[in-house]
Amino acid sequence: MEARASQLAFGQQVLDAQPFSVLLGARLTAFGDGVAVLELDVRDELRQQNGFVHGGVLSYAADNALTFAAGAAVGPSVLTAGFTIDYLRPARGEVLRARAQVVRPGRTRVVCRCDLLMVDAEGVETLCAVAQGTIAVAAERPPEPAAAG
Repeated sequence: MEARASQLAFGQQVLDAQPFSVLLGARLTAFGDGVAVLELDVRDELRQQNGFVHGGVLSYAADNALTFAAGAAVGPSVLTAGFTIDYLRPARGEVLRARAQVVRPGRTRVVCRCDLLMVDAEGVETLCAVAQGTIAVAAERPPEPAAAG
């Protein structure tokens, strides 16, 4: 249990080192063993003209969750090589939850998939998009994130 808490704390530290993620208010709620769950609270600035969460916000969440899932399996030296996303229904709700998992960890590439769910005020999840990505294992290790404080 303590190891999972430590992994989640490390993952959140990495996420907190991304200024764009901080701007959006993203947080990790699960991280480890090839799984990552990224969440963000929906606010008006994240909506498009019809009131739905903007597709770019969904893409951001998929991209980051896919990469964090890969990192949870093979280490922090990973970069998105590419991903596809299919929007299934308009994204309405209080919280966007991106739940990603590794499909196949490779030595140089990791294939992952991600479900993008909207969570309503009662906690009910609705699938609004799915994504699949290929994450590259980088040849050189990125610098450790600076300690927050």
